[in-house]
Amino acid sequence: MRQSENEITYITLGIVEWLQRQCGNKKVYAIPKNGLIIALMAKLNLVETPEQADIIFDDLIDSGKTILSYNLDSSKDIVVLFVKPWTPISGVTFMEVRSDWVTFPWEVGEGKGDQEKTITRMLEQIGENPNRQGLIETPKRVVKMWKEIFRGYDLEQKPKLTVFENGQDGVNYDQMIFDTGKFYSQCEHHMVPFFGEYYFAYIPNKKIVGISKVARLIDYHCAKLQIQERLVKDILDDIEKEIQPLGCALVMKGTHLCKVMRGVRKEGQMVTSDIRGVFREKDSTRQEFLSLINK
Repeated sequence: MRQSENEITYITLGIVEWLQRQCGNKKVYAIPKNGLIIALMAKLNLVETPEQADIIFDDLIDSGKTILSYNLDSSKDIVVLFVKPWTPISGVTFMEVRSDWVTFPWEVGEGKGDQEKTITRMLEQIGENPNRQGLIETPKRVVKMWKEIFRGYDLEQKPKLTVFENGQDGVNYDQMIFDTGKFYSQCEHHMVPFFGEYYFAYIPNKKIVGISKVARLIDYHCAKLQIQERLVKDILDDIEKEIQPLGCALVMKGTHLCKVMRGVRKEGQMVTSDIRGVFREKDSTRQEFLSLINK
């Protein structure tokens, strides 16, 4: 979230007033540090331990691990400002569902530092000395790299497909359009790369799509933690929704380093496909597509 947007949200939603309405004069335990900062601003009736509290308050529930570490029982109410769409804990009073990274006004400049500290801890955990010359700048470089290779989580960077009316240039095209390219992504199970080649085809109906934009869309969907099975589906869902072709197909052949460099340590490719419309319905169309892949 951009800081200016966050400040506007912080003011207009009236966090302090909302909290006072939810908590009243009940005893509140605020989880450090953001929970405590906000609770102090709201002048809640704070207690020193969770056992003394009627309400457990925190700023955000994401995975739920932090708040569950307080060994909550059913007698405690849970109040938070924000929850993520995937938050697993039920029975929570919250102000808003947020899928983005929330940065409060007093945290300006801290987010990047916290990310770099995380990388430093990872280096320490594998037995490295983060202060040795070759690693001093590594946390900074990794955080910078993350912004690039995980840009798929930023909806503002999602490419807009360039679409043309079929026939506007005097040619109403009703044959297969075929394209290939490379892809690179990150396995969500072990957070190591998988990469390979993709083969995309569609038969236009009323719209033609700019083929370079298809490549950019594939790159965008690859730029997050993925599994190859979901990747082919997500890409075709977007394309099909935008141009409504007579049919479309995508095959991805990927080498997964989680298989090659660890575990069974075997070479090989994983092939996933998603075939729709006339590619599924007509054997001749499907065979034409597969023959282009195997050339």
